[in-house]
Amino acid sequence: MTDDLRATPAALRLLPSRTLSLVAMHADRLVNEGLAAVDARKWHYAALVALRESGPASQAELSRRTGIYRSDMVAVINELAERGFVERAPDPADRRRNVITLTPEGIQQVRRLHTLIASLQDELFAPLSQPEREQLSGLLTRLLEHHARSGSSSEQG
Repeated sequence: MTDDLRATPAALRLLPSRTLSLVAMHADRLVNEGLAAVDARKWHYAALVALRESGPASQAELSRRTGIYRSDMVAVINELAERGFVERAPDPADRRRNVITLTPEGIQQVRRLHTLIASLQDELFAPLSQPEREQLSGLLTRLLEHHARSGSSSEQG
């Protein structure tokens, strides 16, 4: 334990919500900085992965798949389209909406970002064994699902 952690009052050190918040801040910073180093953002990764996994989608559907606010999704799609990673075309079934499709360049970007994200995950979870990582992921997912069902969570980036 570092001196800073030792200096923290035990009552604070033993609060799981506080520890979770501090680790989440570190994780967010690590991922944001890692992605920024390759001129990407976590929302780029989320949108590209969602398109790769589930196929073309309207902006509204992509927003639902990723938890990115619809108003923010427009900017994300604009950035990805400018870089040639996605194409936006009118939906043949409803010309008022656009369908977003991953391009071959977008598929390559997903692969690059996936490799980067995997290395960042390894860095973040270095002190944990693979079974511990899986257990932590399962526990966090259970918490998230519980709070999503109760309506007390907000998925935003």
